[in-house]
Amino acid sequence: VAAGDSLFQVIDEEDEVDTGTIVKESVEGHVEFRNIGFAYGDNNDAVLNDVSITVEPGKSLAIVGHSGSGKSTLVSLLPRFFDVDLGEILLDGVPIRDLTLENLRDNISLVSQDVVLFNDTIRNNLSYGQLRKHSEEEILRAAEAAHVREFAEELPDGLETVVGDRGVLLSGGQRQRIAIGRALLKDAPVLILDEATSSLDTVSERRIQEALNLLMKNRTTLVIAHRLSTVEKADRIIVLDAGRIVESGTHQELLDKNGQYAGLYNMQFSEE
Repeated sequence: VAAGDSLFQVIDEEDEVDTGTIVKESVEGHVEFRNIGFAYGDNNDAVLNDVSITVEPGKSLAIVGHSGSGKSTLVSLLPRFFDVDLGEILLDGVPIRDLTLENLRDNISLVSQDVVLFNDTIRNNLSYGQLRKHSEEEILRAAEAAHVREFAEELPDGLETVVGDRGVLLSGGQRQRIAIGRALLKDAPVLILDEATSSLDTVSERRIQEALNLLMKNRTTLVIAHRLSTVEKADRIIVLDAGRIVESGTHQELLDKNGQYAGLYNMQFSEE
C-alpha cells in the first residue's frame, strides 16, 4: 500500500511545461546565463542572485564554492529541471524556453555523483532508452574510452554481466565509468559534470579523470567539483557564495588574488 501510494503520487504529478517550438538541427554549444535569479518556491530566499556568465563553444567552466552556494542549482537550470525566476539562459543565442524540451536535452549530457543504474546488463545500462540506436561498434568504443571494458572483462559474463538493483554489484568508480560511457555514446555538444569524481578513492579517481578528459574534449563543459585539483585546467573558474559570483578567472589568476578560491584551495591542500 505504501509503495502504491508513492507510485500514484508520481503518476499524479503535473507534466513539465514545454512551450518551446524551436528544434535546432545542430548546436555549437554557446551557453549564456543572463542575470539569473532563482528560489525554490515563492516563500524561500533566493538561491541565485543576478548570476551572469558566458561559456564559449568547446570551453570549460568550473563552478566552485562552499556547500549551499548554489552550484548544483545553477547547472540544473540549463536542462530546465527548474525554470528561472529572473533573467534567461541562452543556447547558441536562443532562449532555452523557446527550444522544445526534447531538443534541449538531446544536446546536453549529464554525469552526476548519483548514478542511476538498472537491474540489467552493463551493455544495456550503457545503451538504454534513445541510446539503443547505437551500433555494437559504437557501444564497444564508448565502453573502451570510459574504461568500462577494463573491469567488465574481469567479470564472468563481461558486458553481459547483470549489475543488480541500482548497480549494487559494482563499485562506485565502476558505476561512474558507466555514466561516462553513456555520455560518450550520447555525444552531446554540452556536458554537465556534477561532482562526478566525488567519494572515489585515488586510483578510481585517476581512471575517471582520464575518461572525463576524453569526454570533455571539444565540448562545452560545466563542471562542479569538490576536489579543486580536478578543476585546475578549466578555461575559467567561478566562485559562488550565497548565490552570487564573487570571483572569476583561471586557476592561477584566482590563486594570485588570494581570495576565497585561494582559501579553499589551500585548505584542501593542507588537508591532503
